[in-house]
Amino acid sequence: MPSAQSSPPAAPAFVRRPGLFDALLGEANRALQVLAGAASAGRPYPAAEQGPETLTQAERRHAAGLMRVNHVGEVCAQALYRGQALGCADAGTREIFRRAAAEEIDHLAWCERRLEELRSRPSLLNPLWYAGSFGLGLMASRSGARRNLGFMAETERQVEAHLDSHLKRLPPGDQRSRQVVDQMKQDEIEHRVSAERAGATPLPWPARGAMRALSRVMTGTAYWL
Repeated sequence: MPSAQSSPPAAPAFVRRPGLFDALLGEANRALQVLAGAASAGRPYPAAEQGPETLTQAERRHAAGLMRVNHVGEVCAQALYRGQALGCADAGTREIFRRAAAEEIDHLAWCERRLEELRSRPSLLNPLWYAGSFGLGLMASRSGARRNLGFMAETERQVEAHLDSHLKRLPPGDQRSRQVVDQMKQDEIEHRVSAERAGATPLPWPARGAMRALSRVMTGTAYWL
């Protein structure tokens, strides 16, 4: 009686592991969502419902300029933290950046909504701001986890001061913008504290000064464009 022939062993299934190209495609998709205004907030809009606004045309234009600057700051935060996460070798530190970027989405959506209420628009240079910040984040990520976190802590520290100045500069009657900015400031404080608790190393003063100089260029331009 002929013996039964055994079937050849099955070929191992091919499993493709995601690589750098996949990560870059994911970042490109995120960039398009941010720049297209497709991001939606996960938390309620901080501005309480009020009666009709009584801002003059000049006050509305000034408030819109400040909120446009804040919107640019959130575009930059998305790009910066995504870039820092992409190049970070430490998984725990990488998660801190990704979580902060996700939380900043709320700020992005809030600023965009407030700009619409003020009958204005985001910065025309947002693609440039995003690309530059993403590259800066990639460079910071190569400096080690503690210095990378230090860059995040210093960024948030400067943003806190920037938002505090906007709370003082907004028109007295613009309570809706003020409520949005105040909530953003509280969130930025939490991000700074989380970076410091994770072991952030303070940046040297030349780096801090360079960051302030770049911020002044960005804010001065974004107010108008």
